[in-house]
Amino acid sequence: MSWTTPDVLKTEVQKLWDSGRILAGIVDEVAFREGLREHLSTRGETERPARTAPLEFPLALRVRKPSSRELGTHFEGIRAWIKDIEGSSRAALGAGYDIVWEEVDNRLIGRNALPKSILICSRADALAMIGASEQAARFELLVLDTLQRFPELYEWLQRNPHITLSSAESWNQVLEVVAWFRAHPQSGLYIRQIDVGSVDTKFIEQRKGLLSELLDICLPSRSVDATRSGSIQFEARYGLASRPSLVRFRVLDPNLAISGLTDLTVRVEELANLPLRPERVFVVENDITGLALPPCDGSVVIFGGGYSIELLAAVTWLPKHEVHYWGDIDTHGFAILDRLRSFIPEANSLLMDRETLLDHKQLWSSEETPFIGPLARLTPEEKALYDDLRFDRLGRGVRLEQERISLARFQLWSTAIERKSRLVVTKGERHPTALT
Repeated sequence: MSWTTPDVLKTEVQKLWDSGRILAGIVDEVAFREGLREHLSTRGETERPARTAPLEFPLALRVRKPSSRELGTHFEGIRAWIKDIEGSSRAALGAGYDIVWEEVDNRLIGRNALPKSILICSRADALAMIGASEQAARFELLVLDTLQRFPELYEWLQRNPHITLSSAESWNQVLEVVAWFRAHPQSGLYIRQIDVGSVDTKFIEQRKGLLSELLDICLPSRSVDATRSGSIQFEARYGLASRPSLVRFRVLDPNLAISGLTDLTVRVEELANLPLRPERVFVVENDITGLALPPCDGSVVIFGGGYSIELLAAVTWLPKHEVHYWGDIDTHGFAILDRLRSFIPEANSLLMDRETLLDHKQLWSSEETPFIGPLARLTPEEKALYDDLRFDRLGRGVRLEQERISLARFQLWSTAIERKSRLVVTKGERHPTALT
């Protein structure tokens, strides 16, 4: 039979716990009891999600009970069901739910009392039903400590009770970090230099997402750079010093060596200021490919670093020269090429064509999580191949990794492009060309 059982009632209460509504009421009670509501900040209130609505008690739960027809045909089963419901009630256990009864009149068995609904009179009863009383008590202490120190976190606590509870062991340290940032706005220090009791560098780095939510509420707007977002820009958003962005490059022409050095890793702003003026720049994704490229007149190779290729936008001399991007023939390779062209529109793709892909079919591998968004900066040929890849027209998740392509093929390509480039000279300046 599909009548409501004690296990079904527990499941309903568990859902309310999982939604955060039971715990949200504790935030309300603590704030009211401690007289903190009048001090709660509403800064940015309209920009934040609506708070979780707390439950109101007593709470009524509906009961799926026997039908009139079942009363006459399953009388013994109904008696067992009623006994089961009564055996798990507050009257039997001292905590839990109460049964609201109603009298029903059946022509076969006469008048009988059946459960009409279930009433949970208090939060304590609801917590007892699912064995969460200790967790709720712990949460209450966390809320009290948090609101006494940061009353503006009232609404955040209501929206995120389970995040708070799951962080209980380290919650005091989290609040200490928030307090440090409020006392040292825009400090300009590295995370490693932050001195907060037992908090170490990894503690902050592992909790950037959580800390960002709290800091955005607790810090004055002037202390937050709203143009920066995400874990990667955590330091910039809150005025910390960031690890410098480094770029590695190799000089493929000995005549362009810098004080005899041909393989260097420098800050991106230093690369931008170097008096390095090659005729041709290769940007590659695979480090070994970058290391293995043969000598090439007037050329350098930059190690692209995947999606961090946007760092190269700061190298303002790059668009003035012939730039060739060589990445994997897969959806992400074309997405990175598209990003490169956002600041170097004339950048050419290198060995990322259909012929190269088909010539290496035996070396294909598979992309686990392809990029499938539209790309607006590809040539018609590149776009056609990209569409074939993202829509699995050549097979599921087809990719050809850069390092699987023989360097002999690059050597043939570079020789041809060098010859062609010598024909394109106007007023002493080199202009980018594409090999067709």
